[in-house]
Amino acid sequence: MLPSWLTEPLWDQFAALLPERPVYDPDHPLSCHRPRISDRIVFEKMLQLLPFGCSYQAIADTTCSATTIRNRRDEWIRGGVFARFKQIVLESYDRIVGLALDEIAVDGSITKAPGGGEATGRSPVDRGKQGLKRSGMPDGYGIPLGRVLAGANRHDSPLLASTLDRLADLGPLPEHITVNLDAGYDCAPTRALLDERGLHGRIAHKGEKAPIQASRRWQVERTHAWQNAFQRLGRCYERRTTVIDAFFDLADTVITVRSMIRHAWTTRRWDERPNRRP
Repeated sequence: MLPSWLTEPLWDQFAALLPERPVYDPDHPLSCHRPRISDRIVFEKMLQLLPFGCSYQAIADTTCSATTIRNRRDEWIRGGVFARFKQIVLESYDRIVGLALDEIAVDGSITKAPGGGEATGRSPVDRGKQGLKRSGMPDGYGIPLGRVLAGANRHDSPLLASTLDRLADLGPLPEHITVNLDAGYDCAPTRALLDERGLHGRIAHKGEKAPIQASRRWQVERTHAWQNAFQRLGRCYERRTTVIDAFFDLADTVITVRSMIRHAWTTRRWDERPNRRP
């Protein structure tokens, strides 16, 4: 379970994005029906699914059924709530702490996907079983900026262009941006792509040991570790790409808010401030 100093600010912002819904269905012929399950209850169930990674049936109880969680999840996805939620938190982090966009890193991470699905493929590191690859892009501190989902059998370098496209959602960018990449991107098409976009590439060379060439790539590795700590993402059973993206947006928001509170703890005071630095 996430601590209250983290869940409360998450819910306050998430609730502001939800449209108002009547407690009872106005189209019911008898003007009565079971009351609508509170959005707060469903949101807390979603936050529980992230670290536990269990099924909807396992997390359901007398307050909320598994069907209600899935239906409300899909309703929020159709409304773009998760994507907007992440965008607002990123903007808040940039305003309060500041995104380090002059040094970004891009790399892929393969996780298990036993149930298959739209964005899965045969994993080259897991005996050909179904796997999911995400091409992630954090800033210089490790705050996740965006991702691209693909099958585990896809190479990292062809996903670079669509991953860098996520920079367009971040508003004004620094004049000079350095993209840190590992040796898997050491090829002419990658350098041509970076030159075309006016980006400077710091790419590890094939055949040389990684610690010498790693430069500032460690942030993306740490961000992958943060995301994989959520069992829902480290072993994905969702089959639809839109649902996987929604859980990633929720996890990235948790990571960003947690980092923002950690930075602000020494410079600001507020009523719900944790007793010690998180």
